[in-house]
Amino acid sequence: MGRNNPMYQYTMGGAVLAASDQEKDIGILVNNSLKPSDQCNKAAKTANAVLGQIARSFHYRDRWTLPRLYKLYVRPHLEFAAAAWCPWNRADIQCLERVQERAVNMVSGLGQKSYTERLVELKMDTLEARREELVMTEMYKIMCGVSDVDAGTWFKPHLAAENARATRLAADPLTVRVPAARLDLRKNFFSVKASDKWNKLPLDVRTSKNVHQFKNAYRLYVKNLA
Repeated sequence: MGRNNPMYQYTMGGAVLAASDQEKDIGILVNNSLKPSDQCNKAAKTANAVLGQIARSFHYRDRWTLPRLYKLYVRPHLEFAAAAWCPWNRADIQCLERVQERAVNMVSGLGQKSYTERLVELKMDTLEARREELVMTEMYKIMCGVSDVDAGTWFKPHLAAENARATRLAADPLTVRVPAARLDLRKNFFSVKASDKWNKLPLDVRTSKNVHQFKNAYRLYVKNLA
């Protein structure tokens, strides 16, 4: 994988193994560039197909029924394991967002409102904002031992950094070291991006007692930032 891939030929039992530019791993498309564009296109295509079925089945799409159908049958395709492949290119972000925009535009009775105004009216967030929450929720689960993932495999305490200053931030056991990153691909890798955003959360948010409390505290924090 990557631009420095030497493209070696591998053999098994004397037979040359076929090369592949793309593979599916637990339902997620991973290509040799490690960029999530293929996964975004796949998710959007599947979600659009389901949304089309809903559109053909429900002729009156009120603001109570259609959003619930969308959240139940369409949005899961756009967010499955999204914390792992969260896109950062604007084209990929818009590829997914257009599906939700199509869905909210189908809701009756919203007049000529913009996409943002429709989301406010329907009490919904953009998919991009929801993915940020998914990333932080996954980070919380890892750091607080809710998931089966070993936090030490992905994150190192801030105090483990060389020459770390004894600041209040460094003394916080939930603060992690942000790995060095030069390329956008690395900067947007889960353990790098999540570390930076996690450290910026207030301590009372990070020390929530459970996932439900964390989500509520995180949403309040984001709302206060707006």
